[in-house]
Amino acid sequence: FVLAVESSALQRKEATSTSVPQPHVHHRPLSAWMWSIRLPQTVEAVNGSCLTIPCSFEIKSEYEKHLNNECEAKWQNTTEVKENQRTNLKLTTTKDMMGDLTKKNCTSTFKNINPKHSGQYYFRLDCANPMMIILKSVIFFCQCIFLPDVPPSPTLTPSAREVKEGTSVSLTCSAPASCLLHPPTLTWTPKLAHSQETLKENQDQTKVQISVLNFTASHLHHGKRITCTAVYWKHGGSNVSVNASLKAKVKYSPKDTRVAVSPSGPAPENRSLSLTCSSDARPPVQNYSWYRNDGGQETLIGHGRVLNITTWIHNRVYFCKAENELGAGRSNNTHINVHCTYDHDHFHTLNQIFCHHLSFNY
Repeated sequence: FVLAVESSALQRKEATSTSVPQPHVHHRPLSAWMWSIRLPQTVEAVNGSCLTIPCSFEIKSEYEKHLNNECEAKWQNTTEVKENQRTNLKLTTTKDMMGDLTKKNCTSTFKNINPKHSGQYYFRLDCANPMMIILKSVIFFCQCIFLPDVPPSPTLTPSAREVKEGTSVSLTCSAPASCLLHPPTLTWTPKLAHSQETLKENQDQTKVQISVLNFTASHLHHGKRITCTAVYWKHGGSNVSVNASLKAKVKYSPKDTRVAVSPSGPAPENRSLSLTCSSDARPPVQNYSWYRNDGGQETLIGHGRVLNITTWIHNRVYFCKAENELGAGRSNNTHINVHCTYDHDHFHTLNQIFCHHLSFNY
């Protein structure tokens, strides 16, 4: 912010105030300048929406008693001071859209902002005597209003993070609230849990709408795109929306562990079969183990993703375990269909008898 002083009366009162600070100077001590003001260096507006410029000021205590309802705040794009200047102002506001000047609050809201409002502005405060001589000549500089074609996308934090299943995750979505009458609405897709919205103030007094989404990470979330959408209000009901998203990365122990038999279907005794163990895991499975279930007794019989066996009528129940650094997953028991062939002389009516016709998992 830059304070420009043009009043000769003020120059006589404060000799140090005769020179106008350069634009890169943002502050002067109150004792030297008699005034200080807080304004954002820049403000952004959404085309067709409204704009709130946060503003507050300080004056010497001896002048505070003269702040009253007759004081007027003006935003002009020139440093020229004219008596009773009320017209040709690019930005105009009403009392109900202005902060309480008696409390040194000059926050101003303007409706239906459009590209013609872009530019540099100076804040001017006019009050009746004895404040007139002092205040009417004090002009505070505010940088230009910037109107992007599309509002800025909301900010997601953290932007990228890998978590373990079962971890509590907190995602924050923030979007500038340039219009306090209609701050942006924030929504999450998919709706993983209930979110909380708050309006917070930055150091430069501008506001930001914040939504926090808290949920517990699941393997079902991995690879899903989580999106935060900000919807900005515009005059005429033609709202505009922008979004930001991230891809969930979740580490989890093996899931959906299962056994595939090849070739499938019933097999005769002494047939070679391949059993393949598969599992969904992240990071990938590091170790596969094979077990035979003998009437409740589990016997480790091999390692590796594929197990080659020879069918035998009494050893027909198998399962596998898949392990990674986060844990292990176990398949269901797999029964092998085994049939046996008998001599024709002993069985005249059947060429073949199925000794065990079981084909199920449990």
